[in-house]
Amino acid sequence: MRSASITRKTAETEIDLWIELDGSGRGKIDTGVGFLDHMLTLFTRHGSFDLDLKCAGDTYVDFHHTTEDIGIALGSAFAEALGDKRGITRYADIVLPMDEALMLCAVDISGRSYLGFDAVMPAAKVGDFDTELVKEFFLGFVRSAGVTLHFKELAGENTHHVIEAMFKAFGRVMSGAVKIDSAHSFEIPSTKGVL
Repeated sequence: MRSASITRKTAETEIDLWIELDGSGRGKIDTGVGFLDHMLTLFTRHGSFDLDLKCAGDTYVDFHHTTEDIGIALGSAFAEALGDKRGITRYADIVLPMDEALMLCAVDISGRSYLGFDAVMPAAKVGDFDTELVKEFFLGFVRSAGVTLHFKELAGENTHHVIEAMFKAFGRVMSGAVKIDSAHSFEIPSTKGVL
Protein backbone atom coordinates (compact mmCIF):
# COMPACT_ATOMS: atom_id res chain seq x y z
CA MET A 1 0.00 0.00 0.00
CA ARG A 2 1.26 3.46 -0.90
CA SER A 3 0.61 5.53 2.20
CA ALA A 4 2.34 8.06 4.42
CA SER A 5 1.93 9.60 7.86
CA ILE A 6 3.16 13.13 8.46
CA THR A 7 3.35 15.01 11.75
CA ARG A 8 4.30 18.65 11.41
CA LYS A 9 4.60 20.93 14.43
CA THR A 10 5.55 24.59 14.37
CA ALA A 11 4.87 27.56 16.64
CA GLU A 12 1.83 28.25 14.43
CA THR A 13 0.30 24.86 13.60
CA GLU A 14 0.23 21.23 14.68
CA ILE A 15 -0.73 18.82 11.90
CA ASP A 16 -1.29 15.07 11.88
CA LEU A 17 -1.94 13.71 8.39
CA TRP A 18 -2.24 10.23 6.92
CA ILE A 19 -2.92 9.49 3.26
CA GLU A 20 -3.48 6.31 1.24
CA LEU A 21 -2.95 6.91 -2.47
CA ASP A 22 -4.84 3.78 -3.54
CA GLY A 23 -7.91 4.53 -1.49
CA SER A 24 -11.64 4.86 -1.94
CA GLY A 25 -12.21 8.59 -1.46
CA ARG A 26 -12.81 8.48 2.28
CA GLY A 27 -11.87 11.54 4.28
CA LYS A 28 -11.78 12.44 7.96
CA ILE A 29 -10.76 16.07 7.81
CA ASP A 30 -10.67 18.73 10.53
CA THR A 31 -8.50 21.73 9.69
CA GLY A 32 -10.30 24.23 11.88
CA VAL A 33 -11.25 26.08 8.66
CA GLY A 34 -14.68 25.07 7.36
CA PHE A 35 -14.15 26.08 3.73
CA LEU A 36 -10.77 24.32 3.58
CA ASP A 37 -12.36 21.17 5.06
CA HIS A 38 -14.91 21.31 2.23
CA MET A 39 -12.25 21.73 -0.47
CA LEU A 40 -10.06 18.92 0.89
CA THR A 41 -13.09 16.64 1.12
CA LEU A 42 -13.71 17.30 -2.58
CA PHE A 43 -10.02 16.66 -3.37
CA THR A 44 -10.11 13.38 -1.45
CA ARG A 45 -13.32 12.14 -3.03
CA HIS A 46 -12.46 13.08 -6.61
CA GLY A 47 -8.92 11.72 -6.26
CA SER A 48 -10.08 8.48 -4.60
CA PHE A 49 -7.55 9.06 -1.84
CA ASP A 50 -8.12 8.16 1.80
CA LEU A 51 -7.14 11.09 4.00
CA ASP A 52 -7.11 11.58 7.75
CA LEU A 53 -6.16 15.14 8.66
CA LYS A 54 -6.24 17.05 11.93
CA CYS A 55 -4.83 20.54 12.31
CA ALA A 56 -4.71 22.82 15.34
CA GLY A 57 -3.59 26.21 14.10
CA ASP A 58 -3.46 29.86 15.11
CA THR A 59 -6.78 30.60 13.43
CA TYR A 60 -7.36 33.40 15.95
CA VAL A 61 -4.78 35.31 13.86
CA ASP A 62 -6.12 34.25 10.46
CA PHE A 63 -6.17 31.12 8.29
CA HIS A 64 -2.87 31.73 6.50
CA HIS A 65 -0.56 29.49 8.53
CA THR A 66 -3.09 26.67 8.71
CA THR A 67 -3.77 26.70 4.96
CA GLU A 68 -0.12 26.96 3.89
CA ASP A 69 1.13 24.37 6.38
CA ILE A 70 -1.53 21.84 5.37
CA GLY A 71 -0.39 22.28 1.77
CA ILE A 72 3.19 21.61 2.88
CA ALA A 73 2.19 18.54 4.90
CA LEU A 74 0.06 17.13 2.08
CA GLY A 75 2.89 17.58 -0.40
CA SER A 76 5.33 15.87 1.96
CA ALA A 77 2.91 12.97 2.34
CA PHE A 78 2.64 12.51 -1.43
CA ALA A 79 6.43 12.60 -1.81
CA GLU A 80 6.86 9.99 0.92
CA ALA A 81 4.07 7.72 -0.33
CA LEU A 82 5.44 7.78 -3.90
CA GLY A 83 9.00 6.83 -2.90
CA ASP A 84 11.18 6.58 -6.02
CA LYS A 85 8.07 7.02 -8.21
CA ARG A 86 8.66 3.72 -9.97
CA GLY A 87 5.83 2.76 -12.29
CA ILE A 88 3.72 5.90 -11.92
CA THR A 89 1.94 7.45 -14.90
CA ARG A 90 3.63 10.76 -13.96
CA TYR A 91 1.50 13.15 -16.08
CA ALA A 92 -2.20 13.94 -15.98
CA ASP A 93 -4.48 16.75 -17.05
CA ILE A 94 -8.17 17.64 -17.09
CA VAL A 95 -10.56 20.38 -18.10
CA LEU A 96 -13.20 20.32 -15.38
CA PRO A 97 -16.52 22.20 -15.31
CA MET A 98 -18.23 23.42 -12.16
CA ASP A 99 -21.40 25.24 -13.22
CA GLU A 100 -20.18 28.42 -14.97
CA ALA A 101 -16.56 27.81 -13.95
CA LEU A 102 -14.22 25.88 -16.24
CA MET A 103 -10.77 24.92 -14.95
CA LEU A 104 -7.80 23.42 -16.75
CA CYS A 105 -5.38 21.57 -14.47
CA ALA A 106 -2.24 19.64 -15.37
CA VAL A 107 0.47 17.98 -13.31
CA ASP A 108 3.90 16.48 -13.85
CA ILE A 109 5.35 14.53 -10.92
CA SER A 110 8.76 15.66 -12.05
CA GLY A 111 10.81 16.26 -8.93
CA ARG A 112 10.74 19.96 -9.87
CA SER A 113 8.59 22.40 -7.92
CA TYR A 114 6.58 24.87 -9.96
CA LEU A 115 3.10 26.35 -9.71
CA GLY A 116 1.40 27.98 -12.68
CA PHE A 117 -1.59 29.79 -11.21
CA ASP A 118 -3.75 31.63 -13.75
CA ALA A 119 -7.03 31.99 -11.90
CA VAL A 120 -9.03 35.05 -10.92
CA MET A 121 -10.84 35.17 -7.61
CA PRO A 122 -13.73 37.62 -8.11
CA ALA A 123 -14.30 37.90 -4.35
CA ALA A 124 -11.68 38.42 -1.64
CA LYS A 125 -13.49 36.06 0.72
CA VAL A 126 -15.70 33.00 0.65
CA GLY A 127 -17.37 33.11 4.03
CA ASP A 128 -14.49 33.90 6.38
CA PHE A 129 -11.84 32.32 4.13
CA ASP A 130 -9.42 34.67 2.32
CA THR A 131 -9.38 33.49 -1.28
CA GLU A 132 -5.75 34.56 -1.79
CA LEU A 133 -4.84 31.62 0.46
CA VAL A 134 -5.75 29.14 -2.29
CA LYS A 135 -2.48 30.02 -4.03
CA GLU A 136 -0.57 29.71 -0.74
CA PHE A 137 -1.96 26.20 -0.27
CA PHE A 138 -0.83 25.08 -3.71
CA LEU A 139 2.58 26.77 -3.37
CA GLY A 140 3.15 24.85 -0.14
CA PHE A 141 2.07 21.63 -1.86
CA VAL A 142 4.29 21.88 -4.95
CA ARG A 143 7.35 22.91 -2.96
CA SER A 144 7.19 19.91 -0.64
CA ALA A 145 5.85 17.38 -3.16
CA GLY A 146 8.33 18.29 -5.90
CA VAL A 147 5.71 18.54 -8.65
CA THR A 148 4.90 20.91 -11.49
CA LEU A 149 1.25 21.95 -11.25
CA HIS A 150 -0.67 24.28 -13.54
CA PHE A 151 -4.11 25.85 -13.21
CA LYS A 152 -5.74 27.95 -15.91
CA GLU A 153 -9.22 29.33 -15.38
CA LEU A 154 -11.05 29.18 -18.70
CA ALA A 155 -14.31 30.61 -17.33
CA GLY A 156 -15.77 31.57 -13.98
CA GLU A 157 -17.85 34.17 -12.16
CA ASN A 158 -18.59 32.67 -8.75
CA THR A 159 -15.50 32.47 -6.52
CA HIS A 160 -16.71 29.39 -4.65
CA HIS A 161 -17.23 27.59 -7.96
CA VAL A 162 -13.79 28.60 -9.26
CA ILE A 163 -12.03 27.28 -6.16
CA GLU A 164 -14.18 24.15 -6.06
CA ALA A 165 -13.29 23.43 -9.70
CA MET A 166 -9.61 23.80 -8.78
CA PHE A 167 -9.73 21.31 -5.91
CA LYS A 168 -11.80 18.77 -7.83
CA ALA A 169 -9.44 19.05 -10.80
CA PHE A 170 -6.45 18.78 -8.45
CA GLY A 171 -7.82 15.52 -7.06
CA ARG A 172 -8.44 14.09 -10.53
CA VAL A 173 -5.00 14.95 -11.93
CA MET A 174 -3.12 13.73 -8.87
CA SER A 175 -5.08 10.48 -9.00
CA GLY A 176 -4.24 10.02 -12.67
CA ALA A 177 -0.56 10.89 -12.27
CA VAL A 178 0.10 8.58 -9.30
CA LYS A 179 -1.62 5.57 -10.90
CA ILE A 180 0.66 2.67 -11.74
CA ASP A 181 1.19 2.26 -15.47
CA SER A 182 0.87 -1.52 -15.81
CA ALA A 183 2.93 -1.58 -19.01
CA HIS A 184 5.87 0.09 -17.23
CA SER A 185 5.29 -0.78 -13.58
CA PHE A 186 8.99 -1.43 -12.81
CA GLU A 187 10.37 1.62 -14.58
CA ILE A 188 11.10 5.16 -13.47
CA PRO A 189 9.15 7.31 -15.96
CA SER A 190 12.12 9.44 -17.03
CA THR A 191 14.98 9.11 -19.51
CA LYS A 192 17.25 10.23 -16.65
CA GLY A 193 16.34 7.11 -14.67
CA VAL A 194 15.41 9.23 -11.64
CA LEU A 195 12.69 11.72 -10.70
